[in-house]
Amino acid sequence: MSVLVVGVSHRTAPVSTLERVALDEDGVVKLLHRAVETPHVTESVVVSTCNRVEVYVEAERFHGSVEDVSALLVEQAGLARDDVLRHLYVHYDDAAIAHLFSVAAGLDSMVVGESQVLGQVRNALQRSQDQGTVGAALNLLFQQALRIGKRGHAETGIDQVGPSVVSAAVERAERLGVDLARSRVVVVGAGAMAALSATTCLRGGARDIVVINRTPERARRLAEAVGGRSAAWGDLGDELAHSDLVFSCTGAMRVVVDATQVARGVALRPADGAPYVLVDLALPRDVAEEAAELPGVAIIGLAEVAESLAGEQIATDLREVRRIVASEVAAFVSARNAARVTPTVVALRSMATEVVESELDRFRSRRPELSDDLAADVAQTVRRVADKLLHAPTVRIKELAGQPDGITYADALAELFALDPSAVDAVTRVVPPGGDDT
Repeated sequence: MSVLVVGVSHRTAPVSTLERVALDEDGVVKLLHRAVETPHVTESVVVSTCNRVEVYVEAERFHGSVEDVSALLVEQAGLARDDVLRHLYVHYDDAAIAHLFSVAAGLDSMVVGESQVLGQVRNALQRSQDQGTVGAALNLLFQQALRIGKRGHAETGIDQVGPSVVSAAVERAERLGVDLARSRVVVVGAGAMAALSATTCLRGGARDIVVINRTPERARRLAEAVGGRSAAWGDLGDELAHSDLVFSCTGAMRVVVDATQVARGVALRPADGAPYVLVDLALPRDVAEEAAELPGVAIIGLAEVAESLAGEQIATDLREVRRIVASEVAAFVSARNAARVTPTVVALRSMATEVVESELDRFRSRRPELSDDLAADVAQTVRRVADKLLHAPTVRIKELAGQPDGITYADALAELFALDPSAVDAVTRVVPPGGDDT
């Protein structure tokens, strides 16, 4: 059994493809169960964010699992098979472990070091636990990933390695001619990204901030936090028409700002030459693509933000987080491999114990005249000899477990000593990863 991840992200696919693969909560739950229903998968966790969809599984077979999970993502996208497959990436075993740890640490994010992904990984694990699709293997892996993500943020300043998505978007809007200090800003949504957008605009001195969300109470709370006001969802069109800068960050699975609403906003703007800027930080997009074709309109999306971040210098903290991730991957893989050979070691020692006890019983039956003290001395000596003979091979096999062929050595040991495969399998089921019964 090995871990496998099949995914698509901002690094491998355009926004248009990511939008087609994007999942709402019901879609994620459905994908979790469909994954474990495939023939070669026993556990599943789905990490679904605004710029990635990744399916992690504990797989019995590599090729069969890759084909089955890839087919599920193709079906979700509703595109031609090849149009999706060419954007997918596959990581297996050690590489899958390294990928998850990097994701949790913020190394694979559009904005390097952003901390939201850690919460998203935590939510993914919690969802799988609630749905019963995660077992011991992936639970341990994801718990380790969360710990590593926290460690990276606690021991370094990775949070400051790159600017936030919102800060990058504001900088781009200002280069287009937006004067934030004179702007009336409309924030559509009330989640984490919307809150960050509103807070950034507040710090930038925005003249007025209006928050609109389908849940009025959430909109009101965010508006109060930034000294702005909230508006009803039904007033979205009117608020957009009187705005200078729009941030849209909802979790909707369809367009919430259409071209007609944008056109109305353009028509009511003063003829000062400044563009009507909409920052669309949602995936799928919140703003209709056709709106970008209107004169005087500029839409800043995730792809444009990524371009503006591409030239940022990687800080020393980022290198330190990479070092942390690399060392943690090595430690996890070593512990996992040691756990895999533990059943063989336990079976070997069990066999030796049975042989020793059997021979001692025969010895006692042949020499009943020996005193209890002498018989005990003989038994202790025989057991000590067996322990010493087994010490070197058991220690060595654990050392070799951390190497690429470690499991092969364990198989050879089982073959050489004619160990009972059923005994090894029984121990495999009860010894946890990293456990040691020797």
